[in-house]
Amino acid sequence: MTSTPATDPLLRPATPEDYRGAHSTPAPDATIVGDRYRITVLTEGLLRFEWSDSGEFEDRPTTLAIFRDLPAPEFTVVRSDSGIRVQTQRFDLSYDEQPPTAAGLQVQVRGNVTAHQSVWRYGDQSTLPAWHLQPDFQHRVPARGNLGGTARTLDEANGAVPLEPGVVSERGFAVLDDSSSMVFTPDGWVAARPRRTAAQYQDLYVFTHGHDAAAAVRDLYRLSGSQPVLPRWALGNWWSRYHPYSAQSYLQLLDRFDVERVPFSVAVLDMDWHVTDVDPRFGPGWTGYTWNRDLFPDPPAFLDELRRRGLRTTLNVHPADGVQPHEDAYEKMAEAMGIDPSTELSVHFDASDRRFMDAYFQFLHHPLEDEGVQFWWLDWQSGPHSRVPGIDPLWVLNHAHFVDNGRGDRTPLTFSRYAGPGSHRYPVGFSGDTHITWESLHFQPYFTATAANIGYGWWSHDIGGHMFGYRDDELMARWTQLGVFSPILRLHSSNSPFAGKEPWLYAEPHRSAISEALRLRNRLVPYLHTMNRVQATTGQPLVRPLYHVHRRIEALQVPNEYFFGTELLVAPITQPADDETRMGAVTAWLPPGQWFDLQTGYRYDGERRLQLHRPADGFAALLRAGGMVPMSTDGLQRADANPEAVTVVTAAGADGAFELVEDDGSDSVATTRLVLDWAAGTLSVHPAQGDTSVVPETRDWTFELLGFADISATLEGSGLLSEVTRLDDSRQLVSVSGVPRDEGFTLRAEGLAVLAPNPALARLEEFLQQAQIGFSLKEAILNRVRDLGVGALAELPVLHVASPSGLDEPHARASSPVISAVTEILLASN
Repeated sequence: MTSTPATDPLLRPATPEDYRGAHSTPAPDATIVGDRYRITVLTEGLLRFEWSDSGEFEDRPTTLAIFRDLPAPEFTVVRSDSGIRVQTQRFDLSYDEQPPTAAGLQVQVRGNVTAHQSVWRYGDQSTLPAWHLQPDFQHRVPARGNLGGTARTLDEANGAVPLEPGVVSERGFAVLDDSSSMVFTPDGWVAARPRRTAAQYQDLYVFTHGHDAAAAVRDLYRLSGSQPVLPRWALGNWWSRYHPYSAQSYLQLLDRFDVERVPFSVAVLDMDWHVTDVDPRFGPGWTGYTWNRDLFPDPPAFLDELRRRGLRTTLNVHPADGVQPHEDAYEKMAEAMGIDPSTELSVHFDASDRRFMDAYFQFLHHPLEDEGVQFWWLDWQSGPHSRVPGIDPLWVLNHAHFVDNGRGDRTPLTFSRYAGPGSHRYPVGFSGDTHITWESLHFQPYFTATAANIGYGWWSHDIGGHMFGYRDDELMARWTQLGVFSPILRLHSSNSPFAGKEPWLYAEPHRSAISEALRLRNRLVPYLHTMNRVQATTGQPLVRPLYHVHRRIEALQVPNEYFFGTELLVAPITQPADDETRMGAVTAWLPPGQWFDLQTGYRYDGERRLQLHRPADGFAALLRAGGMVPMSTDGLQRADANPEAVTVVTAAGADGAFELVEDDGSDSVATTRLVLDWAAGTLSVHPAQGDTSVVPETRDWTFELLGFADISATLEGSGLLSEVTRLDDSRQLVSVSGVPRDEGFTLRAEGLAVLAPNPALARLEEFLQQAQIGFSLKEAILNRVRDLGVGALAELPVLHVASPSGLDEPHARASSPVISAVTEILLASN
């Protein structure tokens, strides 16, 4: 059985022709038109309601709505003296055909929600997020209301920030108001809508998917366009810091990373790449497009060397201050805008002016791209206002940069802030400058997962935090581990001399934990790039809240827990370790089934809530039974190349299948099917399909087996079978080397159909060995467990170790964290 969702034929990436309106006019058989209203039934769960006092409606594409020509679903229309009713399987709309009011326009959600909560009435404010201002969001379970989307930025955030609404709600409906959004014109440019009051004009999209969160997001993508595929190299590690690097010091830093065996695939240069010390009459030097030749005497040679090392480069730009006379490109920009260069008048930034934007790319960006810059970090600072009311400069920058970056045969990419619904078409998102605190870390898993409710799947955070805060080595390690299981892992910090994110700046065990996390992220690129391709065709973001899959109250009670692709469940540790256990802990809910720790293979039974405890180098990432995660065998494998050696981490307990998707940076794609047949006791790698030229001619395959009984495998097919290596009580390795890409093989072994027992006693001894508690207490706990098994848990809260002197000693009783850690070990599985 495969966990890969089916391709959705209604999902389409937006192309330049689509922005000109190729698909923005709704199908005639999907519309009901009145004197001053129009209702469009886009899908069985998504409707558009327009009210126009003038009787004119909008068919141009908007920042939200690109594809309105969806095939009309089945629906019925009933007219009466009191108005009109429109019904699909998901909604029942009643409308009196008058200017919209709460009494005259309502939509009843049909299906899996309670009736008294699931009626949207015009103007209903329950479409606002229920969590967005709650500092204790981790423990809050909303009884009603929108479950939130995302936010424009986390700049200066120290913990939670308000969220804009998404399309997922506990009440079963959500509304996106598109009445004043920017539109795209037939000539491929942008325009503001006429400024009208709500009484004059309304353009609302009503999502009525009940508790089917995944369907709501999928319909958003159908309307707005799918998430695009990122270039493979963007899924590795990004190095970034606000610091005046020189070409020499940057390369020396990369040399040190090589020595430390820490891989990177994207080089980020913050604002000091350009001239910043300028004449005060030309501004503060925050905006710039001219290389600082003191630091970078030969930019093309520097960029070539980064590319030779396997890194792509992005430069930070702040466009807001325009183009000043000291810039290399000033003369051309001034002439393009009708300014006499001899006047030294500034060329103002104006995103609403197409002439300026054309020159902006031609003279400021394309020459630097010709030197080797791959994409741009748009560090926009001036808010949503422009010379033309209704045109948001951030939207224009995101759209124009993404489209421009995709010219020729390049896979487009930009790096900028979220601008509102529809922004998922322009990855990657820069979330902003957070404080370096546990509060900021604690908010980010929830923030990242909840963004899926508005389809925004590619957030990039400042991993480790950006500014202020305090030094905490454990905080840095936990943040990097979160980064491993985030859409993008980008280390970043302010220009403080004490805020660097280099692993060797931190003490053990956190130094090693940081480096190992970065190597793991690099190894995960094959899995991540497969998910990258999957999300573009299925409407399933990489990071999703649990309630997108399991419509249960338990899934709402763990907002920091999420699915990471199709195979992994992640519960990041975002609070400091306990002094006695020396472990971080996180409360998780495990969905039905069996789950295996990705690092250790320890098995957990699902359908319950529990605390997971992990040491400094451990994290709570669980692989579902039958799950398969392909990754590079070599932790230093270049992220831009398909590996010659692949390790597939495979969990016991159920059938499983995985389609590994690979490409060459274009539309040439190959897939390799991996199959675990649990009942038959076989593991198979099928021959590659598609354009197999993108796959190495031969490949070494290693299976890291989690939770299987001892195996002695036989090989059917191509390759050379290795001896089985047992790593510990829960993990084994078996390899097949030299497998041609157009051939496959099957491993067969009795142990491939048998679960190994959890090594509970060994794990308990390992935990007690390092626990910072009294020796007598350790012995007492171990002895009671040996005598009573899980029955010992009833005695632990009252267990008291008496001192020979008759006086209480420190650690004479087990603390709550110690009891919790022991409980996890003993009750993980039956």
